[in-house]
Amino acid sequence: MKKTISILGSTGSIGTQALDVIAANPDQFELEAISAYSNADLLIQQALRFKPSVVVIANEDKYDQVFEALDKHDIKVFAGEAGLCHIAELEVVDIVLTALVGYAGLLPTIHAIKAGKIIALANKETLVVAGELITQLTQEYHATILPVDSEHSAIFQCLTGEVGNPIEKIILTASGGPFRGKDKAFLQSVKKEAALKHPNWDMGAKITIDSASLMNKGLEVIEAKWLFGLRPDQIEVIVHPQSIIHSMVQFEDGSIKAQMGLPDMKLPIQYAMTYPDRIKSTFPRFNFTEYPSLTFEKPDMGTFRNLALSFEALEKGGNLPCTLNAANEIAVSEFLKDRIGFLEMSDVVEKCMDQISFISSPSLEDYVETDKETRKIALDIIR
Repeated sequence: MKKTISILGSTGSIGTQALDVIAANPDQFELEAISAYSNADLLIQQALRFKPSVVVIANEDKYDQVFEALDKHDIKVFAGEAGLCHIAELEVVDIVLTALVGYAGLLPTIHAIKAGKIIALANKETLVVAGELITQLTQEYHATILPVDSEHSAIFQCLTGEVGNPIEKIILTASGGPFRGKDKAFLQSVKKEAALKHPNWDMGAKITIDSASLMNKGLEVIEAKWLFGLRPDQIEVIVHPQSIIHSMVQFEDGSIKAQMGLPDMKLPIQYAMTYPDRIKSTFPRFNFTEYPSLTFEKPDMGTFRNLALSFEALEKGGNLPCTLNAANEIAVSEFLKDRIGFLEMSDVVEKCMDQISFISSPSLEDYVETDKETRKIALDIIR
């Protein structure tokens, strides 16, 4: 039987590639709902092509445009956060792909969990912000979270068939981004145009900047803790510039398993949507002879301090990862507007982590308030 899919964030990098997977496998998937934040034109194009039953435009100012374009095609249109939560819990939906960027993914994901859905999680911030709460709710409502990030999908694939075999550590690989090997003197003057040129991956602006600053890897470290039930000392980051090994697992006997392939997000997207099965694809195949040398090095956490700050937030826990994420979202936004420098992003994050009141066992309301307060403080620091 076909799996019915709801995509939260269909106009972004992950969402558009997920639609490519669905289009290539019409016998496997049925698209029920899609959403965008404000890219109404592309959302309308996707809706007319795939004919989902429901479409959501999160930016309520764009509602009339989307409604007028789709009403005559018998496609329901909703707006705002309530609309996102609605398509996350639709009874007919089997899998909810959460491809929203940032904190915005938290509440819709909670609704999907409470509806007992299978969640293909591409929104790492959900587990960064509220990992303990999300884990508790997933168990309580018998929901399933399948990772879509290439690194976490790699770990997940390496663990298949290893039930009962204890993990010694996981090794998350990082490309190093466009500034690998650069020092602080160089980074002091870099602009967004250079930071947006990732050597291996084609991603949205926010994630590309996070990759350049190593914050993306820091967020993945925190996400991995909750996905795989790990201690901070069981998570290692290593720079692998070729991005062929997507991550590794080392078991207690010393054996290491790695998942390899060309940098292509369609594979982990498809794996999450077809799990536990693998289906045939036309994705480009990796050829060892074209990559005679795979190299590895330690990350420079002195220069790229976001990774060190992420480990600090992970160690302390509570609402500190929520603060880290909120401060970073503001810092990246301001960097993209040319209001702060590249290295200043880490300064903003660190100052917010020092100023926000620490809560060891936060509730959902505490996370919401922490996020709100952090964003205000971060803007005050910058302006």
